[in-house]
Amino acid sequence: MRAMTAPAVTLTESVLRRLTERVLEAAGVASDKAALVADSLILANLRGVDSHGVQNLPHYVEQLEAGDVDPHAEGHVASESGACLLYDSEHGLGAVTALTCCGHAVRLARRLGVSLVVAREATHFGIAACWSQKISAEGLIGIALCDASPTVPPWQGRAGRVGTNPISLSVPHPQGRGWLLDMATTTAAYGRLEKSQLEGKTVIPEGWAQDREGHPTTDLGTALKGFLMPLGGYKGSGLAVLVEILCGVLSGGAFGTEIRGIRQHGRHSRVNHTFLAIDVTRFLPLGEFQARMDRFVAEIKSAPPAAGYEEVLVAGDPEWRIEDERRRGGIPIPPGPWANLARVAERLGVVLPAGLDPIPFG
Repeated sequence: MRAMTAPAVTLTESVLRRLTERVLEAAGVASDKAALVADSLILANLRGVDSHGVQNLPHYVEQLEAGDVDPHAEGHVASESGACLLYDSEHGLGAVTALTCCGHAVRLARRLGVSLVVAREATHFGIAACWSQKISAEGLIGIALCDASPTVPPWQGRAGRVGTNPISLSVPHPQGRGWLLDMATTTAAYGRLEKSQLEGKTVIPEGWAQDREGHPTTDLGTALKGFLMPLGGYKGSGLAVLVEILCGVLSGGAFGTEIRGIRQHGRHSRVNHTFLAIDVTRFLPLGEFQARMDRFVAEIKSAPPAAGYEEVLVAGDPEWRIEDERRRGGIPIPPGPWANLARVAERLGVVLPAGLDPIPFG
């Protein structure tokens, strides 16, 4: 694939959201559910996590068309006992399941101080940060986990057994920007490989991937046929298994090699989501907790910058800065992802924003 020469398309948040909603509606998703899915995708783009944004919309459409995702499913509570709730998504839209489960997590934590909500038979829910923030916006500590298709070998292995299995934690804050961790348990998400491919790149950074024999590689073509690498070696591998235990094993649903990704069709994804909520007021007043967090973050950022850096940042800082920029100046969509999105839109009869046409691959 040759590198793209066309410029990126820049759309305002509202225009990109309307386009995303209309594509989903044309694929058979009800307007309220389409708006929810669009919000989760657009948030990823706003935060600069483009690998989890509208780049995935064509995959979502393909899943819907293949019958892998049921756009009408609401899911149901399979069991509830004390602070614990098990939810069956019924292969519905991941964002729909996630919002419902966040609501249950908040409800139970307010009543009992802490909650653990696990969803099975679910689908891709976008970025985990979307859902940990839903919980923290209610004044609780929010944690969101999910498993994914087995693109990662276990440490010392050379066959996929676990997914990128992200972890996100968000703390409540008056401005909503206290501390927000959102990380895969791999060095890079698979979507970053796809993004590199769509941008016409042939080389990726060291530490992202390995070939089929377990050798590290920086060749994109080899990486796409190989596997992602765990973050920090055996430690990242251990974190991925931890997430799988709390999501797949605990849910009673699929786990490991039984899970399918958004790029695989003909079978349900069967992913699992886990949400934890902690009521900080069971320990100290919310305002005091927030003040202590502010002091702690300030203490961390007061460390002298290391050589080559101008400042110390904490989890959430880079993404919030990008979000501010993109809310002001628009969201750039690279040529490759835009071409895919525009083609799907036109195929479904969705009119593109004025003056924009599909970009042919160069």
